[in-house]
Amino acid sequence: MNFNELIKLNKQNVKSIIRLITKQDNEDLEQEVYLKIWKNQNKYTEQGSLKSWVNTVAKNVAKDYLKSAWFKNTKNSDNDEYTLDSIADKKSLPDDNVISIERQQRIISAIEELKPKLKETVMLCEIQGYTYEEVAKKLNCPIGTVKSRIFNAKKELAEKLSDLL
Repeated sequence: MNFNELIKLNKQNVKSIIRLITKQDNEDLEQEVYLKIWKNQNKYTEQGSLKSWVNTVAKNVAKDYLKSAWFKNTKNSDNDEYTLDSIADKKSLPDDNVISIERQQRIISAIEELKPKLKETVMLCEIQGYTYEEVAKKLNCPIGTVKSRIFNAKKELAEKLSDLL
């Protein structure tokens, strides 16, 4: 695998995936994606396309970043001043940070209000990044059931959070 060529071919796509998931450009995450690809290149098998493997790595890196940021914010949610100080993006205005935290808390609350099976499926697929197939195995149910639960959960969340969309 020519690593420079891999970066050149996938740079824009990796950048887009990170921007789509994190809602910001983040060169550190891009570098982390390429570092993980380089470290794990011997684990790549020719079963799927190289591009889809790179996309999966980028998606997982971005989701891990969000999970760590979410954990830091919710861990300190009792102390609002500390929460605002701990937010990594110092370029944004304080009002933007407050709105972002409120938005995150509303989304978390909406997920918490879902029926247990919907909540569990959303947490596994969307938060923890498992594929539908992996979730179906974990929950011991057909893949169609997983897809149905995700669809219903997203529909319910869209209704509850319509003003955020």
